Amino acid sequence: MADAIATVTPVEGLGMVMIRADLTRAGNAIAEAAGLAVPEMTRITTDGSRSLGWMSPDELLLVLPGPEISEAISALEQALTGEHALIADVSDARAVFDITGPHAGDVIAKLCPADAAALPPDGLRRTRAAQTAAAFWRIENGFRMIGFRSTADYLGLILRNAAIPGSQLAPN
Repeated sequence: MADAIATVTPVEGLGMVMIRADLTRAGNAIAEAAGLAVPEMTRITTDGSRSLGWMSPDELLLVLPGPEISEAISALEQALTGEHALIADVSDARAVFDITGPHAGDVIAKLCPADAAALPPDGLRRTRAAQTAAAFWRIENGFRMIGFRSTADYLGLILRNAAIPGSQLAPN
């Protein structure tokens, strides 16, 4: 049997912190506490182990190693003292998959109404994968996709189905 066109790997051990605040007022404090620059609209900043993604005009998502979550939340809470802000650990509410390989973009293209090929290296796209909410961004050799934990089985299944052997998209 032929190899899949991409490898779909569930990712465990990541922490995720949702940050809701006026980014114009609190952006510098968030950047200092998170250790990453606040990304521009529809972008993500990363240093390799941490990423900070723009989710909406007043929302960022900090993705980091799970063991760093408590310290990160404390730093954010301290930095945002006095600001109207919400900081929430959403790690258990999210499922994460890496889609890697030469045809990883084909897997995304089959499921999402978004042009993965046009996504800049620092781009983050909120969209849907088939019928479930998702977001994805580039990683080395592919993409990382997050979705709700409640749809993790479905999301994993549709990603694996979109990666079945011989199913790469025809070149334009």
